[in-house]
Parts: sequence; structure tokens; C-alpha cells
Amino acid sequence: MLTVIAIGISGCIQQQKYWLIIFIVNLALHSALPTHAAPFIELPKANLQAHELGVIYLKGNLKSERIARSYQRLRAIPAANIIGISLDDQKVNASPGKFAVQKRIVDALLGPHIQALALAWDQPYRVGCMSMSAAFAFGYDADFCASGCQKTKHSAYYHSSSTAPFTDFNFRPTMMLAATTVENAESFIMRGIKSDDSQPRGDVYLLQTSDNSRSVRKIFYPTIKDAFEPQHAVNIVSSDSIVDRSNILFYFTGIKSVPHLDTLNFLPGAIADHLTSYGGRLTDSTQMSAMRWLEAGATGSYGTALEPCNFLEKFPNPLIAMWHYNKGASLIESYWKSVQMPGQGNFIGEPLASPFSGYRLVRWKNTVRLYSPILRQGQYSILVGQLASGGLPMPSYLRQLNTIATQRVSQAKNYIELKPPYYPFYRIERL
Repeated sequence: MLTVIAIGISGCIQQQKYWLIIFIVNLALHSALPTHAAPFIELPKANLQAHELGVIYLKGNLKSERIARSYQRLRAIPAANIIGISLDDQKVNASPGKFAVQKRIVDALLGPHIQALALAWDQPYRVGCMSMSAAFAFGYDADFCASGCQKTKHSAYYHSSSTAPFTDFNFRPTMMLAATTVENAESFIMRGIKSDDSQPRGDVYLLQTSDNSRSVRKIFYPTIKDAFEPQHAVNIVSSDSIVDRSNILFYFTGIKSVPHLDTLNFLPGAIADHLTSYGGRLTDSTQMSAMRWLEAGATGSYGTALEPCNFLEKFPNPLIAMWHYNKGASLIESYWKSVQMPGQGNFIGEPLASPFSGYRLVRWKNTVRLYSPILRQGQYSILVGQLASGGLPMPSYLRQLNTIATQRVSQAKNYIELKPPYYPFYRIERL
């Protein structure tokens, strides 16, 4: 097995497409390539990048601005992507009229390359009859609202393969950096960063509680167990809680308030939520706020800000969220793609967390096998090229690339095989 260390991730543009470049060192290959040389391997884009994220804060709210600036610094987000707006932070519900004015300001300042948004506050958490996340994503639209137990407009982004939601659907999925303190926000931001390319084999907890009306997602549990074992240990538990557990990557339950969170240990990048009416009332809920999950160690969570009733479509489908996450999508993409009717729900946490975005190289006989969750079943081209003068990295759209092979990735062959002679630059492109 090869010792591989991914030490740099960046985006580059080719014909309005973004690609993931991962810098690999310590790759000693038997070829004309010197053993000290560092090849570059470029994979098809699998998730949103920092330069595609806009960060919005509330003017005059020191906590909000500090969270935004801290997030910008920690994730290396361009300063031009940071925008301040004016909403009353003393109210939980922003008026649709005042919101519409601020939304127009944001839209005017954001370029078309911005694909998603992060909101650096916890209050206000709703806009009229919509959640704050959904209002920023879609604009204020009463079709996403419900009066009583009714279904709402569907999201076209649901379970899509898109890696550019604004380009493809003209909307920006939105996640709130919701925290009671700047320090709490920085904690879950750092967990998101730490999770990147960690390839965790974390445990899954799927709870069927004594609250049957809030345990409706149990219908997905057997399929999840079949789909994700043995990659993850999937635990289907009939209980109101779990106690003294560690190595948690996913925790889905249904109950008003989740006990014993202080006894749990979550992995960086963990997703956890509880299906209940008001988990998205972040600061004044009569039930448990979704923010408690982040304070307990999760990196992302979800809750509804208005009465949704227990329609499955209004809550994350754990099967879909886990599938996209395990295929390299970021937290914000995976979570948003799992909710069919998101108009009443708030997504909170660190948007760019991507635990399954990287790859591993394994020597096999006289070849090297490239394994990555990003490589879904299908046909791929392998293109190669040279480094720029001085051995510096060069975006693929500035290179002269040659296709040397095409290979198919399947359930039986879940890797790309690199054969001698080896090159200093590779690009893997899905056909």
C-alpha cells in the first residue's frame, strides 16, 4: 500500500466547470518520474468549494460579524463573498417586506459563481411563513408555506446530481452558522474542516422512539442498514435515546427533546437531527432546538421553524442524506438534497464539511489503484499532462492534455487503475 498524504485542495475552472485538485506527496512509483516528484491528480467535481459560498452577516450585530469573519478566515473564503445586511436581530420572525429588500441587495452583490449561502446568525430564524434557510434559498414564496397540515411546493434540488445549484436551478441552498457564542460557532466550523477527506468509518444510529408520530422515518431504516453496512455499523435502536456512545457519524431520531447528548462523542462531520415540530425555532423553542446537536458535537443539523406535521417530505430522508455525503458531497448539499419540501426547515452547521471528498492510492502488482467515493459507476477518461515550468501546479484548462485510456467503474471494479509509465499530472473525467 502506498503512503499518500493529501495536503492541498483547490478549485480550478475549465469551460465553466470546477474540478477538485488534490496534491499528493510521498508517492514513490517505479517509472521515469523521480521518486521525489509530486504528481497532481484532478477528479471530477463532487462538492461545493469555498469560493462558491457567500457568507451573510447582520450589520450592527458583533457576534454575527465575528462569526462571518472567522468563517471566512478558517475556510479561506474570498473577502468579496462576505456581505452585511440589516435585519432586526431582536425578533425571531423577519417581515417578508423588509426581508425582500435585503435579499435584493444580496442578490445584486453576488456573482453567478456563488452557488450557496451561509448565514452567520441564529435569530431571526424565519421570514413570515418560511424558514430563514428556505427564504434565502428560494426567495420569499408562499408556495413553500403551509396553513395547517398541508404539503408544500417541492424543491427541484431534491436528490439531484447537481454540483452547481444556482447554475442549474437558480437557487442557492442556505445553511445557518447558528450558535449562542462565537466560540461555539468556531468549534463546529473546525469540526467541519477537520472532517474533510477523513474517510470516517463512523457508526450510524437510527432510533425508533416511544413517540410513534415522530418516528415515521423508521420505514427507511432497513434499507439504510442494507445499503451502508459494512462501510458503517448501522444500529437500529428501539429507545428514546442512546447513552455513552462514541464514533457517531449519523444519528437520526424522532422525539421532542433528546436526552443524554452530553454522554455522546461525535466524529468530525457528524450529522444528527430529531424529527419534531419546532427544532428549527432556534432560540425560543418549547422543544429541543437543533442547536443543541451542534453544542453536543455534531457538525450539522436540521429542524422546522413552523408546524410541519409529520410529513416525511418535510424532514431529511436519512438514506438520501447519507448516500450523497458518502459520495463526496458537502454537508450543505447532502442535507438539502434529502429534503423534498424544505420551505419550513432550517439547516444549520458547517456547510463545506466533506468527509468523503478525497481518495486513496493502493499499489497492486505493477499498477496503482485509485479509490475514491467520488468515483460513481460509469465510464471515465484518464488524461495526462506535464507540470508547468518550475514544477508548479497548473489548472487543467491551461494544459495540453492527452487521453491515454478510458475505464469503467462498477460495483465489481470500484477503482481507476493507473499503469506505467506514470505521469506528473492526471485528470479523471466522467464521460
